[in-house]
Formats: sequence, structure tokens, C-alpha cells
Amino acid sequence: MKISTYNQQAEKQNSISLPKEIFEISLNSDLIHQVAVSQTANRRKVIAHTKDRGEVSGGGRKPWRQKGTGRARHGSRRSPIWKGGGVAFGPTKERNFKKIIPKKIRRKALFMVLSQKLKDNELIVLNELKIENPKTKEIAEVINRQLLIVKGKIGESVLIALPDVNKNVILSARNIPKTTVIFAKDLNVLDLLNHKYLIMPEQSIEIIKTTFAANKSFSPKEKN
Repeated sequence: MKISTYNQQAEKQNSISLPKEIFEISLNSDLIHQVAVSQTANRRKVIAHTKDRGEVSGGGRKPWRQKGTGRARHGSRRSPIWKGGGVAFGPTKERNFKKIIPKKIRRKALFMVLSQKLKDNELIVLNELKIENPKTKEIAEVINRQLLIVKGKIGESVLIALPDVNKNVILSARNIPKTTVIFAKDLNVLDLLNHKYLIMPEQSIEIIKTTFAANKSFSPKEKN
């Protein structure tokens, strides 16, 4: 499949062929959902943590003798039923939410989302992306001009996939709302789903092909 490329002034340059093994994969929403959920779980940080009776301070001495007082027997003031005691069934930092998804499934889901971006006219390819100085205004103007090509609204969420480190682009785009810069080799389903439009230079396509399509074991026409 061919797609038009544009310069930073949103002027059409030429047409390039996209690899069909990446951009012509039929959609399977269940598989994409499975990968997106796993990525969300793997990014989850365990913050909530309560101390059990072994972690709270104190409690080294028996409150009172076992028999003869008429009161219930207790061995420690740090029992969960005491004020200041440990928490019996609270959340702990030992929880593990990670989900393992096979590499081939993750890769196929990525190709499905990229194919859908192309189909929905949400993929914009530039002949190059260069910013002489790290200025937010410059990269913002480039993004807005590109969105007008695909009849997108200014301010829509945008994911920029760079082929390599471009410090000026990274610094320029970091303060723009709903805009994220990522390296093409790190493209993933979750980031693509979280942004409406994908903008990338021509070189990024070759990086994606080299990184993800190597040793691919399924056919582009494979049914889901």
C-alpha cells in the first residue's frame, strides 16, 4: 500500500510503499484488548502498603498475665484488634499485577493497530522532521499543519515516532499537551491507542520493519 509523504510545511512530496506485513493486517479487537490490558497492568506501580503486626513498632511485652485477671488473654499490643496494631488484610507492596503476553502476540497486535491507523487516515509520514532550535512554537506549528492535512482538529492527541535521538524535537514537544515523543523501536499498542494520530519520518518505517517484522512467522493474510 502506498501513502503520501509531506514536508514540515505540509506540502506533498512523493508517495512511498508501506510494507504489507505491517500495514495490511486485519483487525482483531480482542487480541488488541488483551495486549493493552497486559501493558497497563505491567506499568502499574504498587503504592498502597499497610503494615502487618510484624512490621509495626512495639508489642514485645505481653500486656498482662495469661490468667487470673478476668480479662481476655492477649500476647501483644500490636495485634490487629488493638489500636495501633497491625492491619490484618490490607494492601501490601508484595502484590504482583504483571501479565506475560507472548512476543508474537504483542507484535501482531502492534501491526493491527498500525494497519488501522493507516486505514482510518490517522497516520502521517514526513520526509524528515528537523528542528534547528528547541522551540515549542516551531514543533507545534509543524504538528498543527500536519493535522489539517488529515482534517484533524488542532489540539488532538499526537504520538511522534522518531527513528533516533533528536534532542531538539524531544525538548520542543515535551510541553505540548496531548503530545508524546517516542522512538520507533519502542512503539507499542498502548501508546498508539492513547493517541489519535501518529506522525513519523520516513526513516521510522524502516526502523519499525527492522525491529518488529524480522523473523515474522505469520502471513499478512492470516485470518483471525
